[in-house]
Order: sequence, then structure tokens, then C-alpha cells
Amino acid sequence: MKKNLQLILPAAILAIFLSGCDHTARPDNNLSISPEAGASYKSGDKVVVQAHYPAGVKPDSVVYLLDSVKVGSQKDSSALSLKTDTMPLGPRVITAKVYQGGKSQEISTNIVLLPAKAPEIYTYKVVKVFPHDTSCYTEGLVYLDGFLYESGGGYLTPPPGQQKDRQSSLRKEDLATGKVLQKIMVDPKVFAEGISIVGDKIIQLTYHEKIGYVYDKNSFKLLSTFANNVGVEGWGMCFDGKKLYMDDSTNRIWFLDKDTYAEKGYIDVYDDKGPVDSINELEYINDKLYANIWTKNIIIVIDPKTGAVLEKIDLTNLYPEDKRNANADVLNGIAYDAVGKRIFITGKKWPNLYQVEFSPLTH
Repeated sequence: MKKNLQLILPAAILAIFLSGCDHTARPDNNLSISPEAGASYKSGDKVVVQAHYPAGVKPDSVVYLLDSVKVGSQKDSSALSLKTDTMPLGPRVITAKVYQGGKSQEISTNIVLLPAKAPEIYTYKVVKVFPHDTSCYTEGLVYLDGFLYESGGGYLTPPPGQQKDRQSSLRKEDLATGKVLQKIMVDPKVFAEGISIVGDKIIQLTYHEKIGYVYDKNSFKLLSTFANNVGVEGWGMCFDGKKLYMDDSTNRIWFLDKDTYAEKGYIDVYDDKGPVDSINELEYINDKLYANIWTKNIIIVIDPKTGAVLEKIDLTNLYPEDKRNANADVLNGIAYDAVGKRIFITGKKWPNLYQVEFSPLTH
């Protein structure tokens, strides 16, 4: 699994790189920076950054950068205080550039920024139960205008090492009956993943194939494809009305342009203990991201600006594993009726789709 930690270049390598620039001096062995590399902070903490150099050095200025973006400067050895309350979570690289006599030396460190507090624990209540097509290995689920749109995964003609079990599909379903009203099969060599609806188009990801599909929402006619080289793999997807969100098997959620599907940024998802990996099916609900965690019976609620896990819902007893039908697989599938304010939950080949309500767990 891809790791998102950024590493600091060893001093020797950094020295070689800097020596190739005419305007940059070879770094002094006594140049250092605090805080210590790998230090952890909670969002909202102040990070005191300071370049340290020999007493005889009198710099013209010290410029500080956060992930290559200037965040402040000093004329002397004074420390710089960084605010973290709006800073994205995860690893951040801090660099000090020490300027003297028209030349510069630089030194870097890194910190890991975690959420200010642990996720709030929520519980659920089942409001209503609807039938669900047990032939669908649910990868993506969307509710719109009274209908469910669902992406089913599988390989009919698998690549080496992958299991042959079913063909991927895109379908439109009646919520009340679970009946499939419209369905197309996807390329038998492709494993379909998450979907989103943007205007009159349905966007569908694929697992390993690095390709995305664009369909007409009404006819399911394939309009175009696009190269999807963002992230490690294609997993879940959702839409907030302005941009698409996509995850890739790690703790990273990518932002995609809604028209070109090009990368526009990302957040890394963390709780108070560290990165939360295997983020899967996504849904955007009331300015927050709801996500399944692959192979786990929980849903997490994420701040889309920082990546902080705000809430956690344990759904172990929704459809207990020891009572599942033989072919039923893991919890996966979140859809939201924005008009009726209804949340729907299902799983891969589950016989039911559940309308649920979430609320804080009271002790």
C-alpha cells in the first residue's frame, strides 16, 4: 500500500544538489532546524520553527517555507510560530532558507499533523428496509430523483491472478422494489468501481485499469472514456456539486475536476491515532464526506477541508456476519436522498438496503 509520508533528503545529497546552483552556498554542517523531524502535533497547536546556526553567522534573513510555500521570514535567529488550525493533516515539510551575502543555505524538517480530538462515536437506527439485488457486488451507489444508480464490480475475463466471478455492470433500480429497471454490462476485462452523477452524465471508475467511463444518465449510452492516472487504484467516488472526490485504497482522497476529471488537489485522512487507510465507497452529505472502510463494518465521517475523521459509526449489527447469506460480502454502499434527507446503506450482494439515521452514542 502506498505510503504518504514525505522523507527528508540526507544532508550529503542535499549538499550535492545545492552546490550545483551558483547562487547557493554549500550548507554549514552546524546548520539545523527545530522541531525535530517526525514530531507530531494536534490541529490547533502552534508549531515553533527556528533555524539554528553558528554564533558567528549573521544572516541577512531567514525565510521559512511550508511544503515549498513561503509562510514567513525573520531578520535574525528569532523563532517563527506557525498556526495549524487550517492546515491539512498528515506529513508537512518545513524548510528554512538562510540568506547571507547573496547566497543561501537551507535545511528541512518534517512534522505530522493529527486531528485535535478523537472521532465522536455515533450509533444508528434503521428506519426502513428495502430489497436489494443480491447479484450486485456493490462498488458505487447513488440516489437521485427517486431511483438508485449502482455500479457492480467483477471480472468476466480477469487478468492473471484475478478471480473470474461476474461481469461488471451499471444499473438503475427502483428503490421500493429493488427491481433493476435499466442495466448495461461493462467491458468483461474491466472491474467497475465507484460512480457519481454530474448533470446528465454518470461517471464510473475502474479498479486497476486506469480508465474512467462517461455515460448518458438517461440512456446509459457510453459517451466517452478518460485516462485516470490519479492515485494508486480507482475505488470510491462522490460529487459535492462543484468537484468530484475519489479514493484509491490508501488514506488519500483526491479532488477531480467535474468536467475534465483531472486532479485538482487532495486531502489525507487521519484520526487522532494516525492515517486511516482503505477508504472505499464515498458519499457527500451535508458538507461532510461519509466513507466505508474496506472489510470493516464501520462508516467514518470526514472533514473535506482537512481530512480529519469527525465521527465513526459501528454498523456491525446491521447485517451480522454470522447471519449473512452465503454469497453476501462486506458492507459497501452509501447513498443520500438530498431532498428527503434519507441515508441508505447496503453491502456487496446483500439482500437488503437499509434507510438509517445516525446519532451520537449516549452513555
